[in-house]
Amino acid sequence: MNSNKYVIDQQNVRYKWRTIPWRKLEKFVFKLQKRIYQAAKCNDIKKVHKLQRLLLNSMSAKLLAVRKVTQDNRGKKTAGIDGKANLNQEERLQLAYSLDIREKAKPSRRIWIPKPGKTEKRPLGIPTISERAKETLMRMAIEPEWEAKFEPNTYGFRPGRSCHDAIEAIFIALGGKTAFILDADISGCFDQIDQNALLKKLNTTPTFRKIIRGWLKAGVMEDGKFKPTKRGTIQGGTISPLLACVALYGLEQYVKQVLTNELFQFMKKKRGQGSYEEAKQSISVIFYADDFVIIHESEEIILKAKVLVEEWLKTIGLELKPSKARITHTLKGEKPGFDFLGFRVRQYPINHGKRSHKTIITPSRESMKQHTYTIKHKLRKLRGESQEAVIKHINPIIRGWCQYYTSVVSCKAFGLLDHIMFGKLWKWAVYKHHNKGKRWIKEKYFKKYGNDNWRFMTSNGVNLTRHGDYVIKGHIKVKGTKSPYDGDWVYWGNRLKKVPDKPARMINLLKLQQGKCDYCQLWFKNDDILEVHHKDQNKKNNITKNLSLLHGHCHDNLHRKCA
Repeated sequence: MNSNKYVIDQQNVRYKWRTIPWRKLEKFVFKLQKRIYQAAKCNDIKKVHKLQRLLLNSMSAKLLAVRKVTQDNRGKKTAGIDGKANLNQEERLQLAYSLDIREKAKPSRRIWIPKPGKTEKRPLGIPTISERAKETLMRMAIEPEWEAKFEPNTYGFRPGRSCHDAIEAIFIALGGKTAFILDADISGCFDQIDQNALLKKLNTTPTFRKIIRGWLKAGVMEDGKFKPTKRGTIQGGTISPLLACVALYGLEQYVKQVLTNELFQFMKKKRGQGSYEEAKQSISVIFYADDFVIIHESEEIILKAKVLVEEWLKTIGLELKPSKARITHTLKGEKPGFDFLGFRVRQYPINHGKRSHKTIITPSRESMKQHTYTIKHKLRKLRGESQEAVIKHINPIIRGWCQYYTSVVSCKAFGLLDHIMFGKLWKWAVYKHHNKGKRWIKEKYFKKYGNDNWRFMTSNGVNLTRHGDYVIKGHIKVKGTKSPYDGDWVYWGNRLKKVPDKPARMINLLKLQQGKCDYCQLWFKNDDILEVHHKDQNKKNNITKNLSLLHGHCHDNLHRKCA
């Protein structure tokens, strides 16, 4: 980024970065987004476009977009083709005041990252900071419109929705019945989308279409060479996940519409009665990003649905991945059940009560295998480290994995993993002290903790978390077509307290603060960065009265004032 390009007239700048009234700006921008959402719900396209233009020209939205990509992004700082990885406060302000989405888009820097647990790699595009800010600004304008349109069973890349909602939707769809499943994956979803078909589906203003087309066609720089992008969206761009959702919009409705007669005839044959609307609801199409499942009791209807999906995907330049597309039954067959998002969904026969079967969702074997593999290699790297260092590195791995699976039937899996963990920790201790006896190793590294006589723990009380320490709690699926842009802050604030992947301390603070930030008093949103603040600046003092939960940016501002 050329710093001379972003020189601004200081007389026209109302605030310095530290003095910007973010609370006021966020309220103003959200009101606009809520109005866009409501207008889209009423199908008032003219009003939607008018409000979107107002938001894009708003200085408040530009400042929030810049803050999101330069301050809220707590991920790894990776530079684009301009070499800029971060900006100071002065540069952030300069970027916000000079932000012009009509400027010609710059190419992204392409890097290749390995897929988890696989040898193959996937391409990742790193746009410049200014391009990320522009894409974020555009997303702020068009996301509320599409949130009003998206189908209820689309969960990936959407605010307020998670993979746990998709799993719960599958559990509800299987309630009281056995079914055939089409479990499929779209091949190269981000890379192969037909750009013209996507732009047509966006159905936006000519100006917006031209801007988004510029980002799609901007190309990438790889090993110092420019490569055009004739298909797909750039993985790594802030607007790319939304565009992927837009590209796949309409598939669920299309399958249900074409199969209406077959669904009605099947329902009539089974129950002797029913309506066309009920027949449509008897088939479930559940999406999470480029993975999806189709659920119905008839194998013939599932086979027809697969053909329809393949035909529909061709219209946007996509196809199913042959190695991942599989039709199975939840109860019968050689290998009943299926894996989805790291979970194993399967039904088992039971001999008591009115029901003949029950649905059980557990962590998948592949996920457990990958988890133990990760810990094994981490322990191998920590052979020369102290016990406290091992606990410090392993605890976050166990915590993250367990929090992901606490919403399903995971007790047996957690018990098995604790048994495997004990073997690996014992092996680590024996390797470190190969000339010592078993009793000596036990007394040094494994101590009594509550009812556990074999807790991996230091003499000063720092202990390794066990998988079995985590309590299993059911997840409540998001309601139908609810969206954070509907303004129902009570619903979304309460929902945040029940998200499975948040630590217990954070959930407790969310309840105490009634879902609001203790600094700005605004409601927390699902995509916000949350940080725990120690009021007395002593991080070892973790009593509840000394803690408060803040937005990431509010935490930054508070610490500057304290300093």
